[in-house]
Amino acid sequence: MTTLITTRPAPPFADAKAALAASVERNRAEILDLSHRIHANPEPAFEEVQAATWIAEILARDGFAVERPAGRLATAIRAIRPNGRGGSSPRIGILAEYDALPGLGHGCGHNTMAASGVGAALALAAVSDDLPGEIVFLGTPAEERGSGKQYMIDDGLFEGVDAALLYHPCDRNHVETHPLASEDVDVVYTGLQAHASSDPWKGKNALDALITLFTSVGLWRQQLRPTARVHGIIKEGGTAANIIPDRAVAWFMIRSDNEAEYQRMRDRFRQMCEAAALATGTTVEMTFSGRASTMRNNGVLAGRFRANMAAYGIADQGDDPNAGSTDMANVSWVCPTIHPDLSIAPEGTPGHSILFRDAAATPRADETTLLAAALVAQTAYELFADPELVAAAWKEFRQKP
Repeated sequence: MTTLITTRPAPPFADAKAALAASVERNRAEILDLSHRIHANPEPAFEEVQAATWIAEILARDGFAVERPAGRLATAIRAIRPNGRGGSSPRIGILAEYDALPGLGHGCGHNTMAASGVGAALALAAVSDDLPGEIVFLGTPAEERGSGKQYMIDDGLFEGVDAALLYHPCDRNHVETHPLASEDVDVVYTGLQAHASSDPWKGKNALDALITLFTSVGLWRQQLRPTARVHGIIKEGGTAANIIPDRAVAWFMIRSDNEAEYQRMRDRFRQMCEAAALATGTTVEMTFSGRASTMRNNGVLAGRFRANMAAYGIADQGDDPNAGSTDMANVSWVCPTIHPDLSIAPEGTPGHSILFRDAAATPRADETTLLAAALVAQTAYELFADPELVAAAWKEFRQKP
């Protein structure tokens, strides 16, 4: 089996890339310990206090100037380390995610993303004496809900970043990803309580409104494009069977692979919410949040990551047929960005599942975490060492619609 220290990396800069891989291997114990600690202590969006603390401590010990909290988010991190030749250009962003899924834990494998990002940053710092620019590590909370990266964008934390690199675990290997535009919608119906047996006619049933909405969405799906998604759960539906519910709450998500189509879906969903309120004599309040965009994959960066991946015998399997959504796509509208996937589980293992959660703490996931750290560091190294590559990535970024 090929390993980080026995495989000859892809040119250019193969010797430097080998040194990066060796640095990842030297830090194996610390990288994997971080992954396992985060996996064993899952924290949901905006509450990743332990994970952010552990990450910040490791980076600070390695000479990074750590800002935590970064911007308005208490669990966001920005850690900067100038390279040996100085200057502020290029600034290459190494990203990490570390939030878990409520009630499931790390069913998306963000523990491996946090650890690989830290591993890549440490490896780059170890070989940075002859490089210009700055390593910019960005710890990004709340990917699963809330679009933490958008808060960080709005807070100016991505200003001056020339490229953003972040690996994601998967059941396949592919470099370009095509996530759906997405948004969370909290829907709250308010009605009027009454005794469900003695005088139900005096009540206004908020749960009936919510059920009407779910029925409308179910019928709507017949006319939606195959790449569109609408799904939700009931969070509150009443307090007792003999009380007409005066409050019912749901959490929906709306998704599409097309920004214009997404806007039409958003408007139609709002109309359905209002129609259900009208039908039941209730009132409705909708709160849209956590917007994620479609992805602008940068072909220049993707080509270099693909070549670096191939040197370790990992073939790009092409587009993922099972698209979700991510706020990493928001970053792709700010600077050249890639978000490649590497396999940690057998093909067919569903994401956001117990199976994937358990896979994220296996020896296979550990090896992928280390490989991802090396590949991200190697791709970043090329950007630091070759100004023309950075210029080409920006040229493509600016030319894309």
